[in-house]
Amino acid sequence: MLLIPGFGFGDRSLALARTWFAARGYRAIGSRTGLNVGCTTTMVERLERTLERHAEATGRKVIVFGQSRGGWLGRIVAVRRPDLVGGLVMLASAVLNPLGGRAKFLAVARVIARLGTAGIPGVVDQDCFTGPCYRTNREHLDSPLPGDIPAVSVFSRHDKIAPWELCRDPSAEHVEVRSTHTGMALDPDVYAALLPRLTSWAS
Repeated sequence: MLLIPGFGFGDRSLALARTWFAARGYRAIGSRTGLNVGCTTTMVERLERTLERHAEATGRKVIVFGQSRGGWLGRIVAVRRPDLVGGLVMLASAVLNPLGGRAKFLAVARVIARLGTAGIPGVVDQDCFTGPCYRTNREHLDSPLPGDIPAVSVFSRHDKIAPWELCRDPSAEHVEVRSTHTGMALDPDVYAALLPRLTSWAS
């Protein structure tokens, strides 16, 4: 299992998820993407390499678990490399429009993008918002998931960052919870909903 954190968060933000999955026999690893503020295309390529190594180490396809930006990055990877992905979990991930989040959050992301455009390495730039990087990855988000990849979109109407309507991937099963955006990976109801689905995917 590959765990991908949200924008501005590192792998430690999914420590509870990693512990929960490990206790149930999953070999869960972090994304090793730092604070997940890099260029979308660069991040996807790095995730693909990590996924390749993990699939080789485990000898099987990998379940991808992503929160917020991590969920839609995972979806892009699943579309690009269906040979490596055995299932996809997206928590509070605005896959229908990644730029459709709340204004305050987008304002912060655009400030970071200006820094990237100015030459600060390792962060998103304007190309990720309007250029070829955005268009290419938006095409992957708009593409249906391969039919043999089971997926679930978890959303909340209490989410103050990602509008819940944008989180309901048409290629995935939808699960509604009552948690906040950042608290979703800490919500027991999320894991209660995931357990039977993950068990079914593994059978």
